[in-house]
Amino acid sequence: MDEKSKNFKDLNKQIRECKKCSLWKTRGHALPGEGNIRAKLFLMAQAPGYNEDREGKMFIGPSGKVLDDLLKVGNVRREEVYMTNLVKCMLPKYRKPKQEEIETCSNYLDKEIEMIKPKVLVPLGYHATRYTFNKYGLSSPPKKQIHEVYGRLFLAEAVKIFPLPHPAAVLYNEAIKGTMIEDYCKLKVLLTTCKWYSACPMKRFYEQGRMNKKWVELYCKGDWERCVRYQMEEKGEAHSDQMLPNGTPMKEEK
Repeated sequence: MDEKSKNFKDLNKQIRECKKCSLWKTRGHALPGEGNIRAKLFLMAQAPGYNEDREGKMFIGPSGKVLDDLLKVGNVRREEVYMTNLVKCMLPKYRKPKQEEIETCSNYLDKEIEMIKPKVLVPLGYHATRYTFNKYGLSSPPKKQIHEVYGRLFLAEAVKIFPLPHPAAVLYNEAIKGTMIEDYCKLKVLLTTCKWYSACPMKRFYEQGRMNKKWVELYCKGDWERCVRYQMEEKGEAHSDQMLPNGTPMKEEK
Protein backbone atom coordinates (compact mmCIF):
# COMPACT_ATOMS: atom_id res chain seq x y z
CA MET A 1 0.00 0.00 0.00
CA ASP A 2 1.50 3.35 -1.04
CA GLU A 3 1.53 6.45 1.16
CA LYS A 4 -1.51 8.07 -0.47
CA SER A 5 -3.62 4.94 -0.09
CA LYS A 6 -2.55 4.63 3.55
CA ASN A 7 -3.49 8.25 4.24
CA PHE A 8 -6.93 7.70 2.74
CA LYS A 9 -7.40 4.55 4.77
CA ASP A 10 -6.63 6.53 7.93
CA LEU A 11 -8.96 9.37 6.93
CA ASN A 12 -11.80 6.99 6.10
CA LYS A 13 -11.43 5.35 9.51
CA GLN A 14 -11.72 8.78 11.16
CA ILE A 15 -14.89 9.50 9.20
CA ARG A 16 -16.53 6.15 10.01
CA GLU A 17 -15.85 6.62 13.72
CA CYS A 18 -16.66 10.35 13.85
CA LYS A 19 -18.88 11.67 16.67
CA LYS A 20 -18.10 15.37 16.34
CA CYS A 21 -21.76 16.34 15.88
CA SER A 22 -25.11 14.82 16.87
CA LEU A 23 -25.69 13.16 13.49
CA TRP A 24 -23.81 10.06 14.68
CA LYS A 25 -26.82 9.24 16.89
CA THR A 26 -29.19 8.79 13.94
CA ARG A 27 -26.94 7.46 11.20
CA GLY A 28 -26.44 3.93 10.00
CA HIS A 29 -23.01 4.63 8.51
CA ALA A 30 -20.78 7.68 8.30
CA LEU A 31 -19.88 7.59 4.64
CA PRO A 32 -16.31 8.28 3.44
CA GLY A 33 -15.74 9.19 -0.18
CA GLU A 34 -14.99 6.46 -2.68
CA GLY A 35 -13.56 6.02 -6.15
CA ASN A 36 -10.29 6.88 -7.82
CA ILE A 37 -7.99 8.64 -5.35
CA ARG A 38 -5.95 9.88 -8.31
CA ALA A 39 -8.96 11.20 -10.20
CA LYS A 40 -9.06 14.46 -12.13
CA LEU A 41 -12.80 14.76 -11.49
CA PHE A 42 -14.03 15.20 -7.92
CA LEU A 43 -17.82 14.89 -7.46
CA MET A 44 -19.29 16.26 -4.25
CA ALA A 45 -22.93 15.75 -3.19
CA GLN A 46 -24.73 17.04 -0.10
CA ALA A 47 -25.16 13.99 2.15
CA PRO A 48 -25.91 10.24 2.00
CA GLY A 49 -29.47 9.11 1.30
CA TYR A 50 -31.36 6.24 2.94
CA ASN A 51 -29.83 3.45 0.84
CA GLU A 52 -26.32 4.87 1.15
CA ASP A 53 -26.74 5.21 4.92
CA ARG A 54 -27.88 1.57 5.27
CA GLU A 55 -25.24 0.05 2.98
CA GLY A 56 -22.33 2.43 3.55
CA LYS A 57 -21.75 3.03 -0.17
CA MET A 58 -21.97 6.10 -2.41
CA PHE A 59 -24.83 6.63 -4.87
CA ILE A 60 -26.58 3.25 -4.76
CA GLY A 61 -30.18 4.48 -4.41
CA PRO A 62 -32.50 6.00 -7.05
CA SER A 63 -30.26 9.02 -7.52
CA GLY A 64 -27.32 6.67 -7.99
CA LYS A 65 -29.12 5.00 -10.88
CA VAL A 66 -29.66 8.44 -12.45
CA LEU A 67 -25.99 9.33 -11.93
CA ASP A 68 -24.87 6.08 -13.54
CA ASP A 69 -27.09 6.80 -16.55
CA LEU A 70 -25.78 10.37 -16.84
CA LEU A 71 -22.16 9.24 -16.61
CA LYS A 72 -22.74 6.51 -19.16
CA VAL A 73 -24.26 8.94 -21.67
CA GLY A 74 -21.31 11.26 -21.05
CA ASN A 75 -18.84 8.39 -21.61
CA VAL A 76 -17.40 8.73 -18.11
CA ARG A 77 -16.81 5.67 -15.91
CA ARG A 78 -17.18 5.69 -12.13
CA GLU A 79 -13.61 4.42 -12.00
CA GLU A 80 -12.47 7.76 -13.45
CA VAL A 81 -13.94 9.90 -10.67
CA TYR A 82 -13.79 10.36 -6.93
CA MET A 83 -17.10 11.04 -5.23
CA THR A 84 -17.92 12.15 -1.73
CA ASN A 85 -20.35 14.24 0.34
CA LEU A 86 -20.23 17.61 2.04
CA VAL A 87 -21.83 16.05 5.14
CA LYS A 88 -20.81 12.44 5.75
CA CYS A 89 -23.92 11.30 7.68
CA MET A 90 -27.53 11.04 6.55
CA LEU A 91 -29.63 14.06 7.51
CA PRO A 92 -32.77 13.06 9.47
CA LYS A 93 -35.91 13.25 7.32
CA TYR A 94 -33.74 14.61 4.49
CA ARG A 95 -33.64 18.04 6.13
CA LYS A 96 -31.19 20.75 5.14
CA PRO A 97 -27.72 20.56 6.72
CA LYS A 98 -27.14 22.93 9.61
CA GLN A 99 -24.28 25.38 9.34
CA GLU A 100 -22.47 23.84 12.33
CA GLU A 101 -22.74 20.41 10.69
CA ILE A 102 -21.24 21.75 7.49
CA GLU A 103 -18.45 23.52 9.35
CA THR A 104 -17.59 20.39 11.34
CA CYS A 105 -17.80 17.89 8.51
CA SER A 106 -16.20 20.01 5.81
CA ASN A 107 -12.84 19.49 7.49
CA TYR A 108 -12.94 15.95 6.12
CA LEU A 109 -13.96 17.22 2.70
CA ASP A 110 -11.10 19.74 2.66
CA LYS A 111 -8.66 16.93 3.46
CA GLU A 112 -10.04 14.84 0.60
CA ILE A 113 -9.59 17.72 -1.84
CA GLU A 114 -6.08 18.43 -0.56
CA MET A 115 -5.05 14.79 -0.86
CA ILE A 116 -6.51 14.17 -4.31
CA LYS A 117 -5.68 17.54 -5.86
CA PRO A 118 -8.30 17.19 -8.62
CA LYS A 119 -8.30 19.35 -11.73
CA VAL A 120 -12.06 19.82 -11.63
CA LEU A 121 -14.35 20.05 -8.60
CA VAL A 122 -17.96 19.15 -9.42
CA PRO A 123 -20.32 20.21 -6.61
CA LEU A 124 -23.78 18.66 -7.02
CA GLY A 125 -26.69 20.78 -5.86
CA TYR A 126 -27.09 23.98 -3.90
CA HIS A 127 -25.32 23.34 -0.58
CA ALA A 128 -22.28 21.67 -2.14
CA THR A 129 -22.01 24.49 -4.68
CA ARG A 130 -22.37 27.22 -2.07
CA TYR A 131 -19.70 25.64 0.13
CA THR A 132 -17.28 25.26 -2.78
CA PHE A 133 -17.81 28.83 -3.97
CA ASN A 134 -17.28 30.18 -0.46
CA LYS A 135 -14.16 28.05 0.03
CA TYR A 136 -12.54 29.49 -3.10
CA GLY A 137 -13.76 33.06 -2.72
CA LEU A 138 -16.38 33.03 -5.49
CA SER A 139 -19.71 34.78 -5.21
CA SER A 140 -22.49 32.23 -4.74
CA PRO A 141 -25.97 33.15 -6.03
CA PRO A 142 -29.13 32.81 -3.88
CA LYS A 143 -30.79 29.40 -3.92
CA LYS A 144 -33.48 30.53 -6.37
CA GLN A 145 -30.78 31.53 -8.85
CA ILE A 146 -28.38 28.62 -8.33
CA HIS A 147 -29.40 27.15 -11.69
CA GLU A 148 -27.60 30.08 -13.34
CA VAL A 149 -24.18 28.61 -12.42
CA TYR A 150 -24.97 25.00 -13.30
CA GLY A 151 -23.06 23.80 -16.34
CA ARG A 152 -20.65 26.75 -16.26
CA LEU A 153 -16.92 26.45 -15.65
CA PHE A 154 -15.23 28.67 -13.05
CA LEU A 155 -11.53 29.09 -12.31
CA ALA A 156 -10.30 29.51 -8.74
CA GLU A 157 -6.67 29.20 -7.68
CA ALA A 158 -5.34 25.95 -9.14
CA VAL A 159 -8.69 24.23 -9.56
CA LYS A 160 -11.67 24.50 -11.90
CA ILE A 161 -15.20 24.36 -10.52
CA PHE A 162 -18.05 22.94 -12.57
CA PRO A 163 -21.34 23.01 -10.59
CA LEU A 164 -24.10 20.63 -11.65
CA PRO A 165 -27.60 19.80 -10.42
CA HIS A 166 -27.78 16.80 -8.12
CA PRO A 167 -28.89 13.69 -10.06
CA ALA A 168 -31.92 13.43 -7.75
CA ALA A 169 -33.34 16.57 -9.41
CA VAL A 170 -34.42 14.40 -12.37
CA LEU A 171 -36.53 12.26 -10.03
CA TYR A 172 -38.63 15.30 -9.16
CA ASN A 173 -38.63 17.02 -12.54
CA GLU A 174 -38.25 14.80 -15.61
CA ALA A 175 -38.42 17.89 -17.86
CA ILE A 176 -34.86 18.91 -16.96
CA LYS A 177 -33.31 15.58 -17.99
CA GLY A 178 -32.29 16.80 -21.45
CA THR A 179 -30.43 19.79 -20.04
CA MET A 180 -28.80 17.64 -17.37
CA ILE A 181 -27.57 15.18 -19.99
CA GLU A 182 -25.93 18.06 -21.87
CA ASP A 183 -24.30 19.33 -18.68
CA TYR A 184 -23.03 15.93 -17.56
CA CYS A 185 -21.67 15.23 -21.05
CA LYS A 186 -19.32 18.17 -20.43
CA LEU A 187 -17.43 16.11 -17.84
CA LYS A 188 -15.62 14.18 -20.57
CA VAL A 189 -14.85 17.45 -22.35
CA LEU A 190 -13.21 18.77 -19.19
CA LEU A 191 -10.92 15.74 -19.06
CA THR A 192 -9.35 16.54 -22.42
CA THR A 193 -7.62 19.45 -24.15
CA CYS A 194 -9.00 21.03 -27.33
CA LYS A 195 -7.69 19.15 -30.36
CA TRP A 196 -6.74 22.46 -32.00
CA TYR A 197 -4.76 23.77 -29.02
CA SER A 198 -1.27 22.74 -30.16
CA ALA A 199 -1.67 24.82 -33.33
CA CYS A 200 -3.84 27.59 -31.86
CA PRO A 201 -2.51 31.17 -31.54
CA MET A 202 -3.93 31.17 -28.00
CA LYS A 203 -1.23 28.70 -26.95
CA ARG A 204 1.51 30.86 -28.45
CA PHE A 205 0.15 34.09 -26.97
CA TYR A 206 -0.15 32.49 -23.51
CA GLU A 207 3.41 31.14 -23.63
CA GLN A 208 4.61 34.59 -24.68
CA GLY A 209 2.87 36.14 -21.67
CA ARG A 210 0.50 38.18 -23.86
CA MET A 211 -2.66 36.51 -22.61
CA ASN A 212 -4.08 35.64 -19.18
CA LYS A 213 -3.97 32.01 -18.10
CA LYS A 214 -7.74 31.98 -17.52
CA TRP A 215 -8.46 31.80 -21.25
CA VAL A 216 -6.41 28.63 -21.63
CA GLU A 217 -7.78 26.98 -18.47
CA LEU A 218 -11.45 27.86 -19.07
CA TYR A 219 -11.49 27.13 -22.78
CA CYS A 220 -8.47 25.38 -24.35
CA LYS A 221 -8.04 23.01 -21.39
CA GLY A 222 -11.58 23.44 -20.09
CA ASP A 223 -14.93 23.71 -21.85
CA TRP A 224 -13.47 23.99 -25.33
CA GLU A 225 -16.84 23.21 -26.93
CA ARG A 226 -17.93 26.73 -25.89
CA CYS A 227 -14.90 28.34 -27.53
CA VAL A 228 -15.95 30.49 -30.48
CA ARG A 229 -12.61 29.79 -32.15
CA TYR A 230 -13.17 26.04 -31.83
CA GLN A 231 -16.70 26.31 -33.24
CA MET A 232 -15.50 28.34 -36.24
CA GLU A 233 -12.55 26.01 -36.82
CA GLU A 234 -14.91 23.02 -36.90
CA LYS A 235 -17.05 24.77 -39.52
CA GLY A 236 -14.03 25.81 -41.57
CA GLU A 237 -14.83 29.49 -41.04
CA ALA A 238 -12.06 32.08 -41.14
CA HIS A 239 -11.29 33.94 -37.91
CA SER A 240 -8.67 36.38 -36.71
CA ASP A 241 -5.65 35.18 -34.75
CA GLN A 242 -6.36 38.06 -32.38
CA MET A 243 -9.82 36.77 -31.41
CA LEU A 244 -10.18 35.42 -27.86
CA PRO A 245 -12.04 32.17 -27.15
CA ASN A 246 -15.23 34.08 -26.29
CA GLY A 247 -15.19 35.85 -29.65
CA THR A 248 -13.95 39.27 -28.49
CA PRO A 249 -10.76 40.97 -29.79
CA MET A 250 -7.63 40.25 -27.78
CA LYS A 251 -5.98 43.01 -25.75
CA GLU A 252 -2.47 42.74 -24.38
CA GLU A 253 -2.58 41.45 -20.82
CA LYS A 254 -0.01 41.27 -18.10
